[in-house]
Amino acid sequence: MPSLSVIVPAWNAEKNLALCLRSLTRQVLSKGSYEVILVDDGSTDQTAEIARRFPVVYHYQENQGPAAARNAGVFLAKGDLIFFTDADCVPDPNWLEEMAAPFARPEVTAVKGVYRTEQKDIVARFAQVEFEERFRMLEQRESIDMVDTYAAGFKKKIFMDLGGFDIRFPKANNEDTEFSYRMALQGYTMVFTPRALVRHLNHPDSVFRYFRLKFGRGFWRLMVYRMHPERMVKDSYTPQTLKLQIVVLFLGLIGLFVLFASLFWGTILLAGSSLFFLALTFPFLRIAYRHDRAVAFLSPPLLALRAVAIGSGVVWAGIQLWLGRDVFESRK
Repeated sequence: MPSLSVIVPAWNAEKNLALCLRSLTRQVLSKGSYEVILVDDGSTDQTAEIARRFPVVYHYQENQGPAAARNAGVFLAKGDLIFFTDADCVPDPNWLEEMAAPFARPEVTAVKGVYRTEQKDIVARFAQVEFEERFRMLEQRESIDMVDTYAAGFKKKIFMDLGGFDIRFPKANNEDTEFSYRMALQGYTMVFTPRALVRHLNHPDSVFRYFRLKFGRGFWRLMVYRMHPERMVKDSYTPQTLKLQIVVLFLGLIGLFVLFASLFWGTILLAGSSLFFLALTFPFLRIAYRHDRAVAFLSPPLLALRAVAIGSGVVWAGIQLWLGRDVFESRK
């Protein structure tokens, strides 16, 4: 078994870091060895003190963002295979072994695991069902084109040959999407392994946090699509119903404005888009009903909120591009 390196970027992560590192330093491997690397991205809290309580490689750098922190960890890594998770995630004891197992197939170059939450807030539970919907999509594919960094594994050489994550991305937001699309463009094989589980401690737990997160997702995803237009129509990770929901909801908003000019046509557009939107929620509702019936009951308004948030982020990104502003300029 090749040597393994687990890399965790951390910025002011004192709240959950001990749980994360305790789990990572107690991974159960049937054979082989591994190391854990904690990259402190300019923390000003107790992150350093907590990290030094555990048998990990500790590296400090001035704040540069999670993409740069992960890349720094890769340069320090001694393993042939590199794995990423986040400081607010707690991997199961067999997570690393399950993540490494698919690499027994020589064609596999990247692996994606899953995460779940035990949070009780309804918004956090809704966010988890979103992931369950995507996991169902991934389970039906032999290969994928999206590997999220909360549970990601790569062959180190290929990761470095491709230049690592784009450090211009300022936050943990779509830099892993961009890198995954870059890998897919080169024809590399990425796979999904649902038995490699981490428990996420920080799903958004309020409507405000959720909206802000999804707004950012929409904004940066358009930037990724600008770099990889071939993935705009379809990828292995984004439900097509989500894209349609965004379009239909904005048609409904247009209907509201049309009402002021034409009661008849505005009503037709608003009613038609509302009914179409509800029809598009049925696939999600079926999944939600199996996992969390309370979430299923509240899903339509939360799905509408998601569509507004992501769509607004996309529109704002489009405006920035139309104005000729380089959103990456500050990261150069």
